[in-house]
Amino acid sequence: MAGTRAAIRYAKAVIELAQSSNSAEVVNTDMSLIANTISDSKDLSDMLESPVVKSAVKKSALLQIFNNITPLTVNLFDTLITNRRISILGDVATKYNQLFEQLSGAELATVTTVVPLTSDLEVKVLAKLKELTGKTVEVKNVIDEDIIGGFVLRIGDLQYDASVANKLNKIKQEFSLN
Repeated sequence: MAGTRAAIRYAKAVIELAQSSNSAEVVNTDMSLIANTISDSKDLSDMLESPVVKSAVKKSALLQIFNNITPLTVNLFDTLITNRRISILGDVATKYNQLFEQLSGAELATVTTVVPLTSDLEVKVLAKLKELTGKTVEVKNVIDEDIIGGFVLRIGDLQYDASVANKLNKIKQEFSLN
């Protein structure tokens, strides 16, 4: 919880600096790359969280992995290392992306399904989301076989769970109460 609050604070600070230097979009590209790379690489994530690996080694590794990033992003690395918060770099990058999308008037909706969305269904989902929110919405499809069927829609703080797994859990709870 405290890590999440700190990540939001750092992301807000970076987006303010990026906006003042008219580089918010370029930094957003950096943050997307960082968030995706950290979430896809368990080794990188473990290295950032390791108390054994020295800060200088972490910074050197980050600069080699992300060699085409803006100076503002490099300053973020330095700040997080100085404050001993480099382990939350992935969270900061994710929060930055969310803040950037909010500022640009676009929202990111995550639709979790068992099979990938067809382009026809994605168009229908986008139209319905635009009607409900009044904003431009981008859809990210996540595949999760554990939901058995149906879908889970998450946009901002709201979540609508129409998955079979959720319905089965509700039935299970009803039977366990009797």
